[in-house]
Amino acid sequence: MKVLVFVKANADSEAGKIPSTELMLAMGAYNEELVKAGIMKDGAGLHPSVRATRIQFHDGVPTVVPGPFACDGSNLVSGYWIWNVASMEEAVAWAQKAPFQAGELEIRHEFTAEDFGAAYTEEVRDQEDRLREAIEKG
Repeated sequence: MKVLVFVKANADSEAGKIPSTELMLAMGAYNEELVKAGIMKDGAGLHPSVRATRIQFHDGVPTVVPGPFACDGSNLVSGYWIWNVASMEEAVAWAQKAPFQAGELEIRHEFTAEDFGAAYTEEVRDQEDRLREAIEKG
């Protein structure tokens, strides 16, 4: 199963504070473990919300809202991983090994075709297949 692991923002990440060399080396070693185990498919750190933009929709009308955004510790993301794991328990076990001294991770399971039931028609499946092929071709 594919999961997205969000690294939640905090005051330091929102201030644009760069991690120490020691933390970057520890994170690199951790990511290396994830890759060797076949778990990690992608991941990156993100710039603070001062460099972000949100698009809000109201009655189908988009509004552009430039950052920064308020950081209450739960609504902003400072990084992510995409993992392929056998179960949520495996994802939790790997997440608990992350080399953070403080912070919060959130793990979210990706929807699969089965989750959509009857709404996932052959037409929808064909459309998704075409999009995946186009993405893979680059």
